[in-house]
Amino acid sequence: MVAVIKASGSLRRALHYNENKLKENKAELIHANGFAKDMEKLGFTDKLRRFEKQIELNPKIKTNTLHISLNFDPSERLTKDRLCQIADTYMQKIGFGDQPYLVYQHNDAGHPHIHLVTTNVKNDGSYIKLHNIGRNQSEKARLEIEKEFKLVPAQREQLKRVLNIKPINAQKVQYGHSETKRAMTNVLDAVLEKYKYTSLPELNAVLKQYNMMADRGSKESRLYKNSGLVYRVLNEQGEKVGVPIKASDFYNKPTLQFLEQRFKKNKTLRQPHKLRIKNAIELAFVKKPGCSLSQLTAALQKERIQLVVRRNDKGVVYGMTYVDHQTKCVFNGSDIDKQYSAHQLLKRLGPEPIQKPKQQELKEGLTHSASQKENAVAEGKQQEQPIITALQEVLGPEREASLNPMLREELKKKRKKKLRH
Repeated sequence: MVAVIKASGSLRRALHYNENKLKENKAELIHANGFAKDMEKLGFTDKLRRFEKQIELNPKIKTNTLHISLNFDPSERLTKDRLCQIADTYMQKIGFGDQPYLVYQHNDAGHPHIHLVTTNVKNDGSYIKLHNIGRNQSEKARLEIEKEFKLVPAQREQLKRVLNIKPINAQKVQYGHSETKRAMTNVLDAVLEKYKYTSLPELNAVLKQYNMMADRGSKESRLYKNSGLVYRVLNEQGEKVGVPIKASDFYNKPTLQFLEQRFKKNKTLRQPHKLRIKNAIELAFVKKPGCSLSQLTAALQKERIQLVVRRNDKGVVYGMTYVDHQTKCVFNGSDIDKQYSAHQLLKRLGPEPIQKPKQQELKEGLTHSASQKENAVAEGKQQEQPIITALQEVLGPEREASLNPMLREELKKKRKKKLRH
């Protein structure tokens, strides 16, 4: 068994997700705990209002919703009663046995799985702490339940391959190769709440990595004038394909109004993480002075920072956006500092290395003498110093002190090397 937990502040979204599956006949409500009515008589309003009343007992709690999925091996044939027993046992073991919760059995995947929706606000207004609940309480409960119910252990590689659970639980959308709307929903679930973006282009810098984009249409279009928004699938060339889907048609309602609220909130949330990207860029230049755009992109990639280069129709670079997958922050270059805008950064970058045919590289490699290599190394050292000096001039003593320890250590090594020579 594998348990996946998503904690959020949006009860409506978690509930809408499962209720939409009911409407599509891809899920069934099999259990309800802590509700006044019998499960068969519960309507959507009954479910929503019950949770809302509970959450209102402590409105200060922002992360008040838990959406859990319990996934089982395809070989297991579990009855509804058995799934309900597992759900009750699991909730009891993680400390949610007395909470109101709903259990949905889904049939939209190749393996048996159930979804549970609940809140961490208790009847007396206190709350259940969610910090590390997945690593601690949930993992312990999983191991105990596997033994108690004789389930296939999650450690088996076969089960891991079947579930294919990834850190952000999103796969690239490929139009015509998957259930498009469902795949797009998975990407939106992974990106909208977790990444910190402050504009539509910044959000699209993330979405386009999953072959998706949010589109307002042209300024003359009715969609734009009515503050509408659609989501589109892109092919590998970045071209729009298929029929766009309205934002309001997704269960989580990622409309322009919703995004604009996120833009304001994210401006503050992302500020502490600006320095990490700046340091990563400077470290790339210290390690490889005069690096090209592709070399800088590769260096940042190692730090889990994606450099998204924006070009016009003629291929001219006019903007750069940095997507930090570690801190989940997105910045335009100029938002970090003026010197990291496309215009200024291009001045610091060297030319792209010439790609030689493999046969030519092999031939040159065999005939290249040791003296030529030594000369190249010496020449490289001579060229390195002006760049390091320029780097120190750009940063200055105060700004250099703000860099991370690893980058400061690199600069110290360069100074010592300079003194020796």
